[in-house]
Amino acid sequence: MPTLVEAGRNRSRSPRPDAARLLAFDLITEVTRNAGYSNLLLPSALTSSGLDERDRNLVTELVYGTLRMAGRHDWILEQVSDRPWNQVNPGIIDVARLGVHQIHSMRIPDHAAVSATVEVARARLGESKASFVNALLRSVTRKPIDEWFAPLAEIQDPIVRLSIQYSHPEWIVSAYYDLLKDWHQVEAVVAMNNLPALPTLVAWPGYSTQADLIALGAKATTYSHLGARFKGNPGALELIRHRLAGVADEGSQLVATVFASIAQGSSWLDLCAGPGGKAALLSSIAALRGITFTANEISTPRSNLVRNVVHGARVWTGDGREVSTHGESFDAILIDAPCTGLGALRRRPEIRWRRSLADLRELTQLQRELIDEAIGVLSFDGILGYATCSPHLAETTVQVSDILKKYPQMQLLDITPYLPKGLEDATRAGAMALWTHRHGTDAMFLAVFRKKS
Repeated sequence: MPTLVEAGRNRSRSPRPDAARLLAFDLITEVTRNAGYSNLLLPSALTSSGLDERDRNLVTELVYGTLRMAGRHDWILEQVSDRPWNQVNPGIIDVARLGVHQIHSMRIPDHAAVSATVEVARARLGESKASFVNALLRSVTRKPIDEWFAPLAEIQDPIVRLSIQYSHPEWIVSAYYDLLKDWHQVEAVVAMNNLPALPTLVAWPGYSTQADLIALGAKATTYSHLGARFKGNPGALELIRHRLAGVADEGSQLVATVFASIAQGSSWLDLCAGPGGKAALLSSIAALRGITFTANEISTPRSNLVRNVVHGARVWTGDGREVSTHGESFDAILIDAPCTGLGALRRRPEIRWRRSLADLRELTQLQRELIDEAIGVLSFDGILGYATCSPHLAETTVQVSDILKKYPQMQLLDITPYLPKGLEDATRAGAMALWTHRHGTDAMFLAVFRKKS
């Protein structure tokens, strides 16, 4: 038995956290406390980490999984904490979630999960906070996971029960029910949102083909003739590095290709180009048809990203609500509108905790203003595409109804004839409405209008 002096010496030793968990904690903190985006931070961090493939995979699961299941982990931790959980130090919350994720969601022995997580707490938070983390996690391991979640069966309100069980805010669960009107389908959606999504590659016409992607070991997507799912790091592929192909969810590919199959004329505008996924695909299609393509993005860093992938097409940096100041009109305009992102929770797990109903109100107002501006610079007989990465009624069906009421000259086109073969149960009131649990894509929405003369 160690003496008191030896015990004290052991407690005060330098922490020895493993590099993978330490990196995971740092990334989680950057996302939760500094508003970082996991899908942007993680790839670059892994590239520069020097970790082997096994540890890179560990970091990926720890980061995405901990962020994704934060609500469920908090539900358990607040039961074992002797302090109100909303008053606990943010660093303790992050590292405790990291520990619970290993205990309940990974094949890691309890003692290893606890000790490794406490080492991270010692290194980043100090000895006293690490002791509290140790106490929390040891309390969690005193019951198996089935016992922790057995009380959920007694919760009568399906919104509350599914919110806890599948780690989604209640307002999101409620929003899904408003659309699906079936609790079994709602459960299927929230369950699917918690499954990691493989990277999806996209061939850019004129530069690469789906066959090129398949030759790299990727598997063809179900509906997009340009896509392929790839189990690996896309950044290591020559086609990606040389900007001959890109990375985009199959749902995003369908938004671009379906819009392009309807769009006409000699000039196209991507009003909200973002980081350039749809812009890259649309610009390559436009180039093959001899169409002038312009991408607009409000953020200078993001417009530079767009410029890198549109192969010389024109890029404007500015507010989409002021695009008329350029004095030009366009034959086809895509509004890939800023939205809550509820359709991409597999890929951006922190969004579910970052968005709120207050955000929804602000975003729908922004969407209306972008629509107004786009219609103002759309040529007669021109095509307008309105897209969101959200199924929420307020961001989709309601916006379509408002367009038709406010602008009698706008005619909603039935998108059904333009959808790829085999894509079924994917429309709502004439618009494309994809669902993750039905189609395996992000829950993208696309409504297409023609401006009558």
